[in-house]
Amino acid sequence: MAHDSMPAGRLTPTEAAAITKRTVLLSVATASILIAIKLWAWIVSDSVSVLASLADSGLDLAASLVTLGAVIYAAAPPDHEHRYGHGKAEGFAALMQAALVGASAALIAREAVDRFLDPRPIIEGIIPIIVMCISIALTMLLIVFQTRALKQTGSVATAGDRAHYAADVAANIAVIGGVIGSAYLKIPFIDPLVGLGVAAWLALGAFNVAREAIDQLMDKELSDEARARIIELAQGSQAQLSVHQLRTRSAGPIIHIQFHLDLPETTSLAQAHDIMVECENRILTEFPGADILIHPDPKDAAPHGTAFFNEARETTSPSD
Repeated sequence: MAHDSMPAGRLTPTEAAAITKRTVLLSVATASILIAIKLWAWIVSDSVSVLASLADSGLDLAASLVTLGAVIYAAAPPDHEHRYGHGKAEGFAALMQAALVGASAALIAREAVDRFLDPRPIIEGIIPIIVMCISIALTMLLIVFQTRALKQTGSVATAGDRAHYAADVAANIAVIGGVIGSAYLKIPFIDPLVGLGVAAWLALGAFNVAREAIDQLMDKELSDEARARIIELAQGSQAQLSVHQLRTRSAGPIIHIQFHLDLPETTSLAQAHDIMVECENRILTEFPGADILIHPDPKDAAPHGTAFFNEARETTSPSD
């Protein structure tokens, strides 16, 4: 999960983790309520689209619990064995979520195909519709709280959770359409068709979550926009400063930034230190809590480092 967002305010990792934790706990509570009412709606209606929505809420609960553990662990400070922190725990948790969602999509699709081969009309329609309306209202309220938390923290975990619940709103609306079509329009195939649609939606979501998790675990660079902004902040208004060999990666709530900074040859060690501290402070205004490592180079110094990495750095971005 690439961390390209820039938090609006400056929060300590502890403050950001506390806000994210409260938001995830609210997600857990919401998912638990939705599971209970959707289970009742499925029992009385035997609707495959309601079953799909129930399974989705079950996965929401599992995903929120996994996310809660990952957020707590990822926010833990670096220790002797993990000097870069524990941020990649979020990436591993996201892969687990993707596997759960993918398995659920396959099971729902199989149930929908069986219902196509053996169509059965929905007997009770009003209860599932009421339950789906309640689900939409609760989910929208949760999204409001998640949006507020996201503006405060810029948390990737919160952003992913919010996107998942936003998809749930669309899925619940689709379920209402399926129940109406089967129970009142007497078109039985609409219900399993909606179930297949929800299964496809879940599969797509699983793919996107897995892709973002793999990007983070494989240390994918931040976006070109974020990298350009880092260079701009590092150089500031000092024309004599030049940034090259910029490397970035995200690990949960932590961003790691490394680059070489060209300085005049006459710069003393103390002056170089002061200049680098000023660079760090400018970057931290928009990337709070980032782990920044700056290597000072005399201007026009000979390249150094291994050829393997230098070649990659030269082809990464023209701005380097």
